[in-house]
Amino acid sequence: MEHFDASLSSYFRAWLGPRDTRVKGWFLLDNYIPTLVCSIIYLLIVWLGPKYMKNKQPFSCRGILVVYNLGLTLLSLYMFVELVAGVWEGRYNFFCQGTRSAGDSDMKIIHVLWWYYFSKLIEFMDTFFFILRKNNYQITVLHVYHHASMFNIWWFVMNWVPCGHSYFGATLNSFIHVLMYSYYGLSSVPSMRPYLWWKKYITQGQLVQFVLTIVQTTCGVIWPCSFPLGWLYFQIGYMVSLIVLFTNFYNETYNKKGASRWKGQPKDHQNGSVAAVNGHANSCSLENSVKPRKQRKD
Repeated sequence: MEHFDASLSSYFRAWLGPRDTRVKGWFLLDNYIPTLVCSIIYLLIVWLGPKYMKNKQPFSCRGILVVYNLGLTLLSLYMFVELVAGVWEGRYNFFCQGTRSAGDSDMKIIHVLWWYYFSKLIEFMDTFFFILRKNNYQITVLHVYHHASMFNIWWFVMNWVPCGHSYFGATLNSFIHVLMYSYYGLSSVPSMRPYLWWKKYITQGQLVQFVLTIVQTTCGVIWPCSFPLGWLYFQIGYMVSLIVLFTNFYNETYNKKGASRWKGQPKDHQNGSVAAVNGHANSCSLENSVKPRKQRKD
């Protein structure tokens, strides 16, 4: 395993150049193997989980999901506030910002972005809750691609460009996640569901986020600084892939023709990024122990 890790490290150095020494020794960042292994386990669970649950009763874990969504809401809010504060203190340039130009503010950004990277591991639980509740129709290509790719991409970001121009997309995404996970947390409480109207606009916000990130990243290409151009080109390409997938999801879910494909499915908590379906029991229990309820028409 050590030989494999050394070979990977040599390959990464040849391809991407030297790593950023400021994150040396940080949890999960010294070598790629833990991130890779977690991602493989995630994909295996996505593949094998529905097979395991096929002949079992689905679970409903409302209490757990309230805590889970609340925790991610607070974490996302913390990251958003700290990123905005770090950018303000470091007087970051919107058009292009290098990775070694703001001193202590750079380190503040790096610490917050490590939590952003780690949050992508936590968010694997979104999919696991789908599997436990047998909501397999929501484990889409978009869902799996977004979750698995983000965790891996941000390992590389944290090792090579952990601050500077990397801040923008993470800041926007943290804000969107405040709205998204607060929605899912509130929707776990039955009495709150009639008052939740902004599900559709969360997906619209995600699409706006991707477009703004492309615009800001393109500024770094047009007016370059010490931030590596290769990372900017990669981010533009990745954002384009998300726009394509999220637009397809939006059309299928909210347009009349596409929405008809979801008829008969529980619609309460669908979303392009996480599509988290929250439980309806006070604690983790078998789904058939819960009295059926009429589906909302969102």
